[in-house]
Order: sequence, then C-alpha cells, then structure tokens
Amino acid sequence: MSIGMLLDMTASAFGDRVALGRHDSGITFEHLVRVSTGGATLLKSSGADRVAYLGANSAAFPAALFAAAAAGMPFVPLNYRLSEDQLDALLGELHGPVVICDDAYRNVVARTGLTVYRSEDWLATAALAEPSDPVDVDDDSPAVLLFTSGTTSKPKAVVLRHSNLVSYVLQTVEFGAADEDEAALTSVPPYHIAGVGTVLTNTYAGRRFVYLPNFSADAWLRLVAEEKVTSAMVVPTMLARIVETLDGAQAQAPTLRSIAYGGARMPRPVLEKALEAFPGTGFVNAYGLTETSSTIAVLGPDDHREALASQDPSVQARLASAGRFVPGVEGQIRDPAGRVTDPGEIGELWVRGSQISGEYLGLASVLDPDGWFPTRDRAFLDADGYLFVEGRADDTIIRGGENIAPAEIEDVLIHHPAVKEVAVIGLPDVEWGERLTAVVVPEPQTSPEADDLRAWVRARLRGSRTPDEVVFRDELPYTPTGKLLRRQLVAEIGSSATFERA
Repeated sequence: MSIGMLLDMTASAFGDRVALGRHDSGITFEHLVRVSTGGATLLKSSGADRVAYLGANSAAFPAALFAAAAAGMPFVPLNYRLSEDQLDALLGELHGPVVICDDAYRNVVARTGLTVYRSEDWLATAALAEPSDPVDVDDDSPAVLLFTSGTTSKPKAVVLRHSNLVSYVLQTVEFGAADEDEAALTSVPPYHIAGVGTVLTNTYAGRRFVYLPNFSADAWLRLVAEEKVTSAMVVPTMLARIVETLDGAQAQAPTLRSIAYGGARMPRPVLEKALEAFPGTGFVNAYGLTETSSTIAVLGPDDHREALASQDPSVQARLASAGRFVPGVEGQIRDPAGRVTDPGEIGELWVRGSQISGEYLGLASVLDPDGWFPTRDRAFLDADGYLFVEGRADDTIIRGGENIAPAEIEDVLIHHPAVKEVAVIGLPDVEWGERLTAVVVPEPQTSPEADDLRAWVRARLRGSRTPDEVVFRDELPYTPTGKLLRRQLVAEIGSSATFERA
C-alpha cells in the first residue's frame, strides 16, 4: 500500500469535504486527487526520478507529495532557510530532481539547469493536466527523503519507504475518524517529519488542515478563532510565544480540543502556563524522529492533567516524560555494553517497528540484526513504561570523568523565577576536560546574579552539577523547529569572555 492510497480512500468516502485551506474557499479531497494525478503527469514528463519541494507551507505541498506518490517518485522537501551553497549541495546529492518551489527561491535553483516549476503555476497546471494512470508502487520503494536538521553533524537524507509511512498512519489513526467540522492547524515547516506526517494522518482521518506559513503568536491565535480549529501542532518555542502573548489570560479558543507539541524539550513552566491558558484543551506530547516516520511515543491529555493535579511525585514527574510507546513500536534502554537497563536507569533508547526506517541515502542501514534502531537519545523508562528523554548522547558533558546530561541542570535552572530560557553546554577545560557553562536568558525586568543561580542549582543537585560559569544572553539560537543549536553556542561562547566564573 502506498501513501497515495490514503488519499484515494478518503476521497472515495469523503470526496466533497474540504481537505485543505479555509472552510469557505479550500480545496476538496476530490480536487486534491485531481491535482495529484494531473501533477503526476507533469512530474513523469520531466524525465527526473525525484521531486524536490522548496517552499513554505501551502496547498502546493500536499499536492506535490501525493503527485510524487502517484508518479512513483520519491518526494524531497528541502529546508528553504538554508543558504544557496547548502541548497546547491543538497540538490547535488539528489542527482537532477524536478523542483517545485516558491517564487522567493526560484532564482536559487534556476541557475542549476534543473526543471523548475513555480508552486502556484504547477498547482494550476496540474489541475488541468491529463490525469496520469496510477503507477504500481512497490510498498518498499522510497516515498519521502528527508534531510536531518544537521544540528550535530552534516545533514543526511533519511529514506522513508511507503511501508514505513503507511504503518505509522494505520497504527496511530482511525480511518475517517474526523467529523466534518474538524480542522487541524499546522505551523511546523514542510521539511520536518511532522509536516509530512500531519498531511498523511489528517488526510486519512478525513480532517481539513489549515496552514500558517509564517508563525507568530497573534496570527496563530487569530487563525484558531477564525477557522474554528479543533487541533493544532506546535513546537515548544511556538507554545512559549503563545503563552507569553496571552500574558496570564485564558485563550479564546472554544473549538480547540487538542494541542500536540514535539520536536524539542518542553520547559515545564511553559507547559504549566499553557495548561492554564487552555483549560478546555487536551495536550499531547508527541515524541519521534525523522528516522521513525514521526511519532513513536505519546503523553496524552489525561496524563497531562493527572500529572498536574497529582500529589504523588512519580505521577507529577510524568509531565516531563514523552509518554508511552504507540501501538506497533517497541522500545528498550541499553547501556554502553548493550545490556537492557532496569527502570530508572539512563542509557540509549533503541526502538523497533514497521514504521522505523533507520536508513540513509547512499549509506547502509543502521538497524541491528534484530531490527532495532539506535536513536542516539539518552533516556530511561519508569516502572510504568513512561519514557523520559534526557537529550542527545552527543550533548553529554564529560566533566572530571563524570557523564552529565545538560537536561538535568536545565530542568532545575528553568524553575528559577528570573530565568526565562537556559541551555547548559560543555566548554574545553584543561583541568576538568569540560566545564559546565549555563547560558541564561533572563526574564524581562530581572537581573539575576551568577552566584545566585549557581546556589540555586547546588541546593537541588549535587555539587558536581553546579555550573562553573554563567553566561547571560538576550536569546538562544534555535532551528525553526525549536531545536537548540548547542554547537553554535559552544562556538560563540567558547571564543568570548562574557561569562562569570565561579
């Protein structure tokens, strides 16, 4: 079964429903099929064997995704925020794809000599083109190639096969489960796995989806109200901006039943404020990776409210967890020797299931002989199977021979009343190997002292976790999907002398 079949099934059952866009002017599922089959004709005529998409969220994105599937060609959304040289390098790895791009990026690829379609022109032409006969797509053929964010290494193209993506959808979504009045708001960019996943899951559920191409908290809140949005997907930095804009007030969003968040660690103070701002909304923490075809663990609405209200410390702690594994996914925590750890013991998370890819373009699969994928995330499971992700293994700081997870210190500092954001990094040190450096963004109208922040940590963690130095900054660098750019901080701060040493 190909991802194109997901659209065909929904169009057969709910063809006249609005699939995408405003409730009064969007396109129906039936029209989306028409555009994708006509688009497949255009794609096949290009002579290319891959389809690259370079643009923001718009109707062209899902139409191109399904058109590529109908043409039997892998679909490759590219990060439009990259530099021209970076985009040249990625396009070079794809060996002559046909490119669908927004006006703003047309000149970037025009000089490459590739076949380039302007997004709006391609969408209109595809709707008028002769529909292409369906291609017999092998379930195990590549459906989507997604380049990783490259926050810790050079971006690699993850190969997601039709079988991976369809498994994810079938195991997490019920066909036609959405009522006709439901609408999902997507703010994550198309080159992120969540951008692809939300197209597939909402299509299969028969749910209309609405895009916000350029996020701002005011625009997000306005669109939720105007379009009577029932569910939304955000990254933590977006939710933080929404909470900040509301400034203690409750959101006017009576139709909003669910907010899903993921892509990076969620600061607990932000989540607690969001739960208060949206009292009638269920919150879902969706944890996954590009290599796992999106979500592999979920902390559901009941878990959130129960943790917030509970007096039991073990239940309260679940608010910081990624929840439990979704159906069809198995998980293990392994120590460096490969032993499966006991509950509460930190190690590396390994996962297995039909939605797991673990494959990169031009490279061998990284799955072990039994099909397990090493996520490179440090994590532990509690006694009830809740997953707690401590951060990337590459982020571990080794100080005096002791392994220290930055998240352990960050989770303490973020609760200081004068700390708005914080990142803990390791900088080279002759004596200790690495020194603990806390990079702090203060709350407005506050001037925290470095000694006070160190004392705050020392009172809550053992002395070896106390930051050696504190750096104050106006902001932290993040990717558009909310991932902290630790390497950038190390490079910037390691060459500066703006810290306060212990």
